[in-house]
Amino acid sequence: MKYVDPSELYSAYRKHPNIQIDSRKVSGGDLFVGFVGTQVDGNNYAAKALAQGAAYVIVDNAEVCPAGDERYLLVEDSLAALQELAITHRKQQRMPTLAITGSNGKTTTKELINAVMSRQYRVHATPGNYNNHLGLPLTVLSTPEETEMLILEMGANHQGEIADLCVIGRPTHGLITNIGEAHLEGFGGIPGVIAGKGELFDYLGTQRGVCFVNEDEEYLSEMVDPNARVIYFRESDAPSKEVAAMEIKVLQLHPHIRVEFLSGHGETLTVDVELSGRHNLQNVKAAVAVGKYFKVPGREIATALAGYRSENHRSQWMEQGGVKFYWDAYNANPSSTMAALNGFGEEIEFSAATAVIGEMLELGSTSAEAHRRIAFRAGQVAGQVALVGEAMREPAREFERPWFQNSNDLATWFWKQDWSGQTVFVKGSRGNKLERLLEIAPKE
Repeated sequence: MKYVDPSELYSAYRKHPNIQIDSRKVSGGDLFVGFVGTQVDGNNYAAKALAQGAAYVIVDNAEVCPAGDERYLLVEDSLAALQELAITHRKQQRMPTLAITGSNGKTTTKELINAVMSRQYRVHATPGNYNNHLGLPLTVLSTPEETEMLILEMGANHQGEIADLCVIGRPTHGLITNIGEAHLEGFGGIPGVIAGKGELFDYLGTQRGVCFVNEDEEYLSEMVDPNARVIYFRESDAPSKEVAAMEIKVLQLHPHIRVEFLSGHGETLTVDVELSGRHNLQNVKAAVAVGKYFKVPGREIATALAGYRSENHRSQWMEQGGVKFYWDAYNANPSSTMAALNGFGEEIEFSAATAVIGEMLELGSTSAEAHRRIAFRAGQVAGQVALVGEAMREPAREFERPWFQNSNDLATWFWKQDWSGQTVFVKGSRGNKLERLLEIAPKE
């Protein structure tokens, strides 16, 4: 069986633009892509996808293709073919495309900007955290025809990955949330993070694109390519009437963020956002700046921010099993954990605060010191501390804190304790599966 021509592949996509990579989700008219994953070989599910109604299947294993069945589209590499489809499709699109990357806050920033921009435009944004070499092309290929703005989240743990994602996503605008201690093992330290995340600004420089730069974040102002257009935004402590167009005045950070900013007509607007802490303030500032740049009316920006509610275990205040939680356990690295801990410590009295901290992954040679630093800081802001995961074993011994190998052990211990009058801060990498605490909470 011969390999399919790229133009024929794109033609099949245009006729059947609903792409599935999980055969269990296939329905009539879908285009199924089978590729070799970490656990399964999607090529082996091509026949099942067709039986469930797929119009075509893209595969990279000739052995699964029956002779003469034109519904099988054979390519050399299914993932590469998917990415090429996305590149071809993006070249047909003309809407502004904002790429968001950074060490922390990418998804929250994306969600806030999506909320703001959707008040004025038809927006398509990365679902969940579909921000890698597979998720980003799927986001591009699922863009509705009527879309007026595309928002792409870009994640990476090695240098070169953001550059590759820019080739696929072709952003016209870009925003780096911050530079922090995320994926240090892959990037090789902070200089590597700067170089890797900076690939977004580098790309925009070659395209005469627009870079949104938070002047209050370290490193970002120095990373801008001189050929790019730059929109700077920052925090201001000036009287309300003196706040500049791309500035924001902070009225409070806890128990929720309250800020002031100027509308396009110079009206001072105040908005309460159901997020807390300085780390979330940076996300709010970005959403205001992007909204104002794209001429979203100030009152619409305020309405969007006031209506935003965090999901997916990100910066959520909640009560479960009679216990008050500040839950921020979607993911973790040293900089995001330190920022969240500091915010928690500013809001909750030491004696009424408990911190449950899971280990942080992909830190390489910095892991031991980073975990010790976080465990020490947790003990400064919370009267009780519990530590989870192998990397937290030594800090738990040193600081004489309860330690648990995994979330199951933690949960079994946790729900035997009396947490009356306590607020429990929970932070850890996804691999810790700290949501187990919620899953086995006593019924209320």
